[in-house]
Amino acid sequence: MMEQPHFSYQIIQRVNSGDFREFFMCNFSPIKVDDNVTRHLDKVLKRRDWDMLILHYLGLDHIGHISGPSSPLIGHKLSEMDGVLMKVHTSLLSEERETLVPNLLVLCADHGMAETGGHGASSPEEVNTPLVLISSAFGRKHGDIRHPKHVQQTDLAATLSIGLGLPIPENSVGSLLFPVVEGKPMREQLRFLHLNTVQLSKLLQENVPSYKKDPGFEQFKVSERLHGNWIRLYLEESSSEVLFNLGSKLRRQYLDALRTLSLSLSRQMAQYDVYSMVVGTVVVLEVLTLLLLSVPQALSSKAELDVPLLSPVFSLLFYLVLLVLSALHVIVCTSAGSQCYLCSLSWPAAGGVMVLISTLLCAVTSALAKTLARGKLLSQTPARSSSRRSELDLLILLGTVGHVLSLGASSFIEEEHQTWYFLVNTLCLALCREVCRSCFLGDDCGPQHGLHAEEEPEGATPALQAKRAGCSVLELDTVSKGPSPVEVPSGCERWMVLASPWLVLTCCRLLRSLNQTGVQWAHRPDLGHWLTSSDHKAELSVLAALSLIMIFALVQRRCSPASKVAMAFGLLGVYCYRAAIGNVLFPWQQDNKDISKGITEARFVYVFVLGILFTGTKDLLKSQVIPTDSAARTLGLWEVYSGLVLLAALLFRPHNLPVLVLSLLVQAILTTFVWRPLRHDAAEITVMHYWFGQAFFYFQGNSNSITTVDISAGFVGLDTYMEIPAVFLTAFATYAGPVLWASHLVNFLSSETNSSSALSHACFCYALVCSFPVSAYIILVTSLRYHLFIWSVFSPKLLYEGMHLLVTAAVCVFFTAMDRTNTKS
Repeated sequence: MMEQPHFSYQIIQRVNSGDFREFFMCNFSPIKVDDNVTRHLDKVLKRRDWDMLILHYLGLDHIGHISGPSSPLIGHKLSEMDGVLMKVHTSLLSEERETLVPNLLVLCADHGMAETGGHGASSPEEVNTPLVLISSAFGRKHGDIRHPKHVQQTDLAATLSIGLGLPIPENSVGSLLFPVVEGKPMREQLRFLHLNTVQLSKLLQENVPSYKKDPGFEQFKVSERLHGNWIRLYLEESSSEVLFNLGSKLRRQYLDALRTLSLSLSRQMAQYDVYSMVVGTVVVLEVLTLLLLSVPQALSSKAELDVPLLSPVFSLLFYLVLLVLSALHVIVCTSAGSQCYLCSLSWPAAGGVMVLISTLLCAVTSALAKTLARGKLLSQTPARSSSRRSELDLLILLGTVGHVLSLGASSFIEEEHQTWYFLVNTLCLALCREVCRSCFLGDDCGPQHGLHAEEEPEGATPALQAKRAGCSVLELDTVSKGPSPVEVPSGCERWMVLASPWLVLTCCRLLRSLNQTGVQWAHRPDLGHWLTSSDHKAELSVLAALSLIMIFALVQRRCSPASKVAMAFGLLGVYCYRAAIGNVLFPWQQDNKDISKGITEARFVYVFVLGILFTGTKDLLKSQVIPTDSAARTLGLWEVYSGLVLLAALLFRPHNLPVLVLSLLVQAILTTFVWRPLRHDAAEITVMHYWFGQAFFYFQGNSNSITTVDISAGFVGLDTYMEIPAVFLTAFATYAGPVLWASHLVNFLSSETNSSSALSHACFCYALVCSFPVSAYIILVTSLRYHLFIWSVFSPKLLYEGMHLLVTAAVCVFFTAMDRTNTKS
């Protein structure tokens, strides 16, 4: 048997900086930043109960991020690191003199840093890092000076695995750093190289269908045959000179095979389906451009979305574009080595994609021509009145654009909840200003366009609104005789109106303390962790019971008597379900001996959820049969909303029930004391609902990481895994905040407005304000596909955006269905 390398692996001792509060401090003193690591170092080195020691210092990276790599603080920090390195090396040398076993000291970095302090791109300053391996086992001669060589960072995993006597990770694409083992006998050198080439060849076979034609695989087969000949000579005890010459040739052959295999795998791993990505991006951009060009028509008094899709099919431009795209598709798919998703589709399916792109392009061209013609006509006809942009309009514009721009940075994606918290808080302050102006300065300073504005005859000339990103036009009716009067409250009601934005701010602040999310502050304790601990189950039980009572009080006020009874029994069933699975306790329950899966209790609640939804759907169908019965439609929408609230109460964990309560409370406060008195237009109310829905998505404890998805919600009431119900329940529990706020928007616009086009405006604004961030993010992800955090940060966010787009599509379908009902009535 061949001798194993000396770097055995038994115990890993990791010393972290521990308290992250020191990491984010403003004082860059090199003593304080990483003091938590250094102060434990002497004790750990003397204990010697470890075989591998990992020191994780954060201060140098922190200083670079804040002040850049040229900061004068860098020198002091590097001096501190030199002292730490000398202390570790001296301790290792002392241990070697006692045990006569060599140690390995690895000094490396995971990334470099640009002059601006970042390290997410691919510049040489960011991807070139030092790698120093120090060990007495290397047998360096005195005066032997070697110049630094460039190696791949992926080579470190294979090298350390072989040095520690461990299997190389099966997905590693790196090759052995040969200078580490060149002091070993020839037999061991060849064995290590053979282990690495076998691992890479297996990985190549799993990922490349045509692996037999790969030059690296061919070199590997040649090396294996040559290795067999060398072993045969070795067993026959041939002369050392012959063995050495053949071994040197075999070693060069192995090293060439390793380099070729590693390069092939690296290229294959980093290869993206650029053709399919570009085609998808083009379709997204065409749809977004079409939506933006349709803003004036969609938000006009008639609320018509005229998208010419049929007429472009008969134009010459359509056939020319289709011919060019088809030729390009043939060239890409027939080129050598082309592997992409679109090329794997059948020709009719791929042709359908080309037809779609051509149709959308012609539709965009037609819409652009109509917009330019309409602009020339309006420039010749002076507008009768001009609308004044309010501060709220400007806030919505800047907030939407700012959120989209923030998606280009990984840190902002990890902490996106902070963006939405800031936007919602700023929105509350803007509403507070409008409330004060409305209450103390009168109608002249109030909102300029309300939900009840009267429309002029069709012959009047509309004042076109300027196109915006996100949700640009904030006028419900571009043709109006004048602003509708704002109801100025008096007495106690006035003070409630003045206090309402501050009450909403207070609710948001309480919710921020309930669930810490993101990355930077996720380690901090929050109320959710305190409530879910076993020591505070009684407090959680009381809070859950009070939350369910509050939910009933906030929802039942507009329900029918039958739905009120169903809601009461359903909420009681929610508490029974949580008690059955051991989350909460009944007053007479002393322990958790009778814990079960709660399937019976959960299905009991599902019966009432379906009953309430069925009752609401029946009322909606009744309103279509009797168009004049608007009360039935309003009641049906609210009962559908109540059924969704009951389902959310069942799926939410007990500590998250206050999120649902405060969501309902904020909706009630804004409806009663802000939106009704101030009479904001449909577009503004739509954007506000969207913003609050996004904020409550993060108030639930969600983030842009897959780890925060509550998978257990998909199994509530199920004794076996059923794919469709599990996916639906998990998706609803995750996106309950946006869905409930969108449902409330439909209820509000259907019951509070006299305008027949309000729901059409809201549907268009909701689609636009959701599609703009998604479109921009798809472009950003495509351009940043080689970013350092593309798989850990950007890709999970893309999955969330894709799911959010499906939820938005379902909401828009609901909007459209209710708008048709509203039009008939």
